[in-house]
Amino acid sequence: MGLFTKKPSAAPAATAPPPKPPAGATAGERGGEHPTATAAGPAAAPPAARPAAPPAPKSRPDPLADERARKFHELKAQIHHKLVEQLDLTKLSQNASEEVRAQVRQIVADLCEEADSLLNFHERQRLVQEILDETFGLGPLEQLLADPLISDILINGPQQVYVEKGGRLQLTDVRFKDNGHLLHVIDKIVSPLGRRCDEVSPMVDARLKDGSRVNAIIPPLAIDGPSVSIRRFGKDPITWDDYIRFRSCAPEMVEFLKACVAAGLNILILGGTGSGKTTLLNNLSSFIPDDERIVTIEDAAELQLRQPHVVRLETRPPNIEGKGRITIRDLLINALRMRPDRIVVGECRGAETLDMLQAMNTGHEGSMTTIHANTTRDAVQRVETMVMMAGFELPTRAIRQQFASAINLIVQATRLTGGPRKIVAITEVQGMEGDVVTMQDIFRFEQDGVGQNGKAYGRIVSTGVRPGFLDRLKAAGTIVDNNWFTPQDLMVDEQ
Repeated sequence: MGLFTKKPSAAPAATAPPPKPPAGATAGERGGEHPTATAAGPAAAPPAARPAAPPAPKSRPDPLADERARKFHELKAQIHHKLVEQLDLTKLSQNASEEVRAQVRQIVADLCEEADSLLNFHERQRLVQEILDETFGLGPLEQLLADPLISDILINGPQQVYVEKGGRLQLTDVRFKDNGHLLHVIDKIVSPLGRRCDEVSPMVDARLKDGSRVNAIIPPLAIDGPSVSIRRFGKDPITWDDYIRFRSCAPEMVEFLKACVAAGLNILILGGTGSGKTTLLNNLSSFIPDDERIVTIEDAAELQLRQPHVVRLETRPPNIEGKGRITIRDLLINALRMRPDRIVVGECRGAETLDMLQAMNTGHEGSMTTIHANTTRDAVQRVETMVMMAGFELPTRAIRQQFASAINLIVQATRLTGGPRKIVAITEVQGMEGDVVTMQDIFRFEQDGVGQNGKAYGRIVSTGVRPGFLDRLKAAGTIVDNNWFTPQDLMVDEQ
């Protein structure tokens, strides 16, 4: 096999180092070494998640389990070290196909056979799979990334990993060996993107190959060890059909939003953390015509636009000397010189908000962005605050006039009690009355209560308000049904 050559012992520096685990390795570390779903045998199934609860210290540690876990980690490190000595990492990175993985799996299995150990069949399979995860993937994270039902992975140090599944946080049995192991996994995530996470730059935003958002913060800023937050994007992106099937919005709302995007209305998406703003922005962008030039601007590229003419821009953190930082505002100013038909900003959270409003007011119709806010009225105040961060002493009335002139439609996403995410309001920005921005809900969600399953339920209603831009929608050739605006319940949740 041309992929494997004997190499000097210095080669292992390119992968995870194989230090021996401390003698006090806990039984919890043993519980974290589970194989992914691809491993053979019953032991290959991922561990069942436990309900979220504060981790309780073990008052009676099991010495036998601790010793067995220590020996397992030691054997795993030894075999991984031998594997690294045989791998040509350059060729491996260029040919990581299924055939190569099968070859590596066979070599690892042979090394396990050569080792003088008392592992049974299932433990051998588990050991092989974990070494493959370390070699080709992100170690213990691989079994979580293989579960399509997990939407968030939250790592609070090497010994505590939570996931969000079905809208609820759950503590898992996944563990990292120590802080060094977790730091190595973080480095494997950020290095391919040209970013780093070290003492000089202890915070980083990154993304996985599937577009999932990653944030990592390490000591000394994170006191209890490295902390990693992964916001996942599934292999099968959520579509508008899924929104309707999950009762997150009514079909009439989807058709209305489609007409608004096609007609070039400027749209602001708001919501709290985890409310689904980015997913909603992705789906709204699917309505943009294919013959338009779109420029997207993000801190970490997450948007997955399907149009053929898309230019994706991503911010850059400062280098080791603290220089070279490129912000969203810098990219937004540059984007205005790129002849875009529409500008899509992943999120406005600072001074770039002023430039975004000005772009919407100067011919870049149909642009979209998201902000953090709890209500549409809060959105106006938050935009005022962010515009002031630009350093210009603008009167409050002038900022509100910019807002009312730039934004045509506000779409609010919310995560309700119990986990369901819904589009709870589609609001028209009507203009100004005195010093107040006037707005009116066209569609909204009215909560009726919380069911026995702990989830909020209610009704999506049409308020009966006819938006003032109807003529603009019709002039753009979009389909508008006047029945959408008849006061009625469009969708009622099942209790």
